[in-house]
Amino acid sequence: MWDEIEKRGKRYQELKDLIESPDGPGNPNFANWLRERGRMTKFGSIWDEFANAKKAADEARELFNSPDAAADADLKSLAKDELDTASAQQETARIKLVDMELNDDDDSSRNVIIELHKGTGGDEAALFVGDLYNMYAKYSEKVGLKLTVLENSPGNVGGFNEMTLRVEGEGAYGKFRYEGGGHRVQRVPETETKGRVQTSMARVAVLPEAEEVDVQIDVKDVRESFCAAGGPGGQNVNKVASQCQLVHEPTGIIVHCMETRSAMQNKVRAWQILRSKLYALKKAEIENARSDQRLGQIGSGDRSERIRTYNYPQGRLTDHRIEGDDKNWPIQAVVEGNLEPLVAKLEEIRRSAGKATA
Repeated sequence: MWDEIEKRGKRYQELKDLIESPDGPGNPNFANWLRERGRMTKFGSIWDEFANAKKAADEARELFNSPDAAADADLKSLAKDELDTASAQQETARIKLVDMELNDDDDSSRNVIIELHKGTGGDEAALFVGDLYNMYAKYSEKVGLKLTVLENSPGNVGGFNEMTLRVEGEGAYGKFRYEGGGHRVQRVPETETKGRVQTSMARVAVLPEAEEVDVQIDVKDVRESFCAAGGPGGQNVNKVASQCQLVHEPTGIIVHCMETRSAMQNKVRAWQILRSKLYALKKAEIENARSDQRLGQIGSGDRSERIRTYNYPQGRLTDHRIEGDDKNWPIQAVVEGNLEPLVAKLEEIRRSAGKATA
């Protein structure tokens, strides 16, 4: 773990040197350097504490072991006091860095790409995707984030078969990171005439938005095309070839975007989504997790794969990652966008698990 912390520390110092160099502002990568360093602000401040304390400890140790100190008891005592103080400061900073490595990551402050997919349940599953979208839209508004629909595929009787969302703002990924997985709903559907409770599924993938500096993509590996967007949106949206599709041939990842009527704006967003998907794969490989993080989050859509159950007849939402009485929450409050208490509980569990494995 400390090797990874030192790598981050060296990268942080490298970014400082690049940005502060006379040639920095004129470099085409300057904006990317600023954004990358911005994400490392919290880490960087503690790394500076550690580096400064280490330097002071090394200097005090050198003085303590010097011939001058050996010949002067007062100087040796002074050097010993400085060494003890600096060593204690270094250890305090080291513990902070280890705790941060266990419980925080650079992705938390990023924007986030969210994919919603209809699972089993037919038209009711599509309606449930629409409900999840409304929940996320309300939550984003409550916490001061901006949610944008990049692509959607409407259902037959309402809702959506698929949606791709982008949430922008400080801490966006950190607030949505726990939504990835299978969501199950139990209720009497609008399409049910006999009043029977039905179980349906939706699947959610949550990806930290990557930037050009995070993932290097060979343009020769990507097939790019444009076509007219389908579905509602007006005659211009449907007739103009503005929907962008990217196919990353090495991985088979396909990306669509029809956020706006502008083909170029949709192209920019499509490349953001593609980078985010490839970044998720890269992170998963580094962490020795599944080789495809996105598929690991989406799963097969079967009713048995779930992180959360929305039980409307009983008025409760159950998060299956939480044990004990705390796993049940009032459903109406959560679907109205009051996700903060649930997110805080899941964050508490993640931090506790990180400390337990340290």
